Amino acid sequence: MITLRENRLFPLEQSASSLAAALFAEVKDLPIVSPHGHTDPRWYAENKQFPDPAQLFVTPDHYVFRMLFSQGIAMEKLGVPTREGHRVETDGRKIWRLFAENYHLFRGTPSRMWLDHSFEQVFGLSKRLSANTADNHYDHISDCLANPEFLPRALFERFNIEVIATTDNPLDDLHWHRMIRDSGWKGRVVTTYRPDCVVDPEHACFTKNVEKFGEIAGTDTTSWKGYLEAHFVRRAYFKEFGATSSDHGHPTARTENLSQAEAASLYAKVLEGDCTSDDADAFRGQMLTEMARMSLEDGLVMQIHPGSRRNHSDTMMRQYGPDKGFDIPKPTNYVEALKPLLEAVGLEPELTIILFTLDETALARELAPLAGVYPCLKLGPAWWFYDSAEGMRRFRELTTETAGFYNTVGFNDDTRAFCSIPARHDVARRVDCAYLATLVRTGRLDEEEAFEVAHDLAHRLAKQAYRL
Repeated sequence: MITLRENRLFPLEQSASSLAAALFAEVKDLPIVSPHGHTDPRWYAENKQFPDPAQLFVTPDHYVFRMLFSQGIAMEKLGVPTREGHRVETDGRKIWRLFAENYHLFRGTPSRMWLDHSFEQVFGLSKRLSANTADNHYDHISDCLANPEFLPRALFERFNIEVIATTDNPLDDLHWHRMIRDSGWKGRVVTTYRPDCVVDPEHACFTKNVEKFGEIAGTDTTSWKGYLEAHFVRRAYFKEFGATSSDHGHPTARTENLSQAEAASLYAKVLEGDCTSDDADAFRGQMLTEMARMSLEDGLVMQIHPGSRRNHSDTMMRQYGPDKGFDIPKPTNYVEALKPLLEAVGLEPELTIILFTLDETALARELAPLAGVYPCLKLGPAWWFYDSAEGMRRFRELTTETAGFYNTVGFNDDTRAFCSIPARHDVARRVDCAYLATLVRTGRLDEEEAFEVAHDLAHRLAKQAYRL
């Protein structure tokens, strides 16, 4: 049987557990604000039936297929397409059976809790997935997906999503967002400006992307001035489709504050393809500062997601392309890396920069102290490898003493796995309520305050920080 215990993730001590349950009861049904994620806007635009259980739960979810691959199960057998778009295994039932036979690999992981929550709460399944139940689960989920109440828009409404943001690159014409807007549907789906493909000189198609960028924006991107203007133009276009934030996924947290002449010279160098890795990193760093200045003008909240060694396996990158589970966390320096940007704009109270990390050692030592003093800085929640119950708890323990609650931004689910969204918010709300209950029972927070903070962490802070 699937065992989603009513008091899961609450403290073991009974008094604290009872208070955590009372806090959770107040916030569990609050609307979901999902200000940063990777669901496909096409789902909401076309509102078509999801293809099959395997393509809903296995093939698109790198949390799932990376674990299976780590145990020697080939990507081809899981239906993961090659870089050219070829899928070796297309039989959804066969993929699902392989997934079910190896479901034990997820024991104790956050993925297991998310998946069990989706199976039970979304699809009404009570038996645990296994080789014996694989076909029953597949048939049941398939039958559900054929019903109108399981179409993307219906699930969006059932999940009580108030607003969800997708992440789109600046070359995107936002066709699906336009289609959503023109459909008259009331669900709020906004876009996010993610300019990495025209900011990273080490991107395989950087020069071509920048050329296309200029064509779309109607500016001359062979010049530094025209290149910056193209960003202004595209950011304004994204705002027409609801964007309230930009997002920047850089290898490091490095920032620069070069003079405009120096920046123009560096831009010419990277555009010619005649730059070192240090030049490329410096350019990315300069662009973080430029984006912060742009945010002061157009009001977009800025998110920085540094510290991932993307596509660690060259072989897998060649065969399958990016986002195939081979992005690995690495140490990140924030104190020195962010100083140039903070010297330029860090004292501006009208600017909001949300910092994320994959280096937990930096939370208490660097990030919380920085966010606890600079008006522009906020801390994003436990992210990616650490959006687990343990990672969320550590985040609160390591940051609250220095940054408090109100220099953080609540929770965001950061997922491509649509059905896991309510599961992830459920976990975050439970963990926060457990942490608040512990503060109350150990005399560090009044009980009345705990109920207010629980609302803030579950709903208000995300809306406020992302200007939603």
